[in-house]
Amino acid sequence: MASKLAHARQVIMENLIGIFLNSVFVGNILLAYFLGMCSFVAISKNMETSIGLGFAVVFVLSITAPMNWLIYTYLLSPGALAWAGLPTVDLSYLKFITFIAVIAAMVQAVEMVIDRFSPVLYNALGVFLPLITVNCAILGTSLFMVEREYTFMESLVFGIGSGTGWLLAIVSMAAIRIKLRYADVPEGLQGFGITMIVTGLMAMGFMLFSGITL
Repeated sequence: MASKLAHARQVIMENLIGIFLNSVFVGNILLAYFLGMCSFVAISKNMETSIGLGFAVVFVLSITAPMNWLIYTYLLSPGALAWAGLPTVDLSYLKFITFIAVIAAMVQAVEMVIDRFSPVLYNALGVFLPLITVNCAILGTSLFMVEREYTFMESLVFGIGSGTGWLLAIVSMAAIRIKLRYADVPEGLQGFGITMIVTGLMAMGFMLFSGITL
């Protein structure tokens, strides 16, 4: 009996580690699905602001993914209101507006914390901090969570992994763009053009992790 429990725990742990690594590398929410590109391209010009925004995204995703899972599972999904005597009620059509409301509340909390403890970072991020609310990477993570039918723990790990992957991508891009300032980039590719080329090469590099097995 003890060996079976140990094996079950090992399988669960391997599954969670697999979800985390996949969401960071192969299934990177930004480089694999190109979600959250607007703030990625605009903010990655500066390393400090990239790190700040990246950690803000990690925090928001770590909270909103499991929170939206609870709301969807116990309030919105088909049959979720059976506990209230309403087994036939299906409120899943409200998931978009509900998820966005939860995300907006968390972003507002993050914005107030950054404004209180790091005014310099708050001013540097500017309009892109409140725009996390409509960052498609944040909403996309919650929608993927529902589509893939993750459990609560899987949703939590997926949220943390997706945020970590977004952070890794934007910090890597910021480091590369700093180096590109001293590169001889052809005139027609300067700015947005070379940024998109580098993003594509980064996506290809992250895809190389697809051959890794636990």
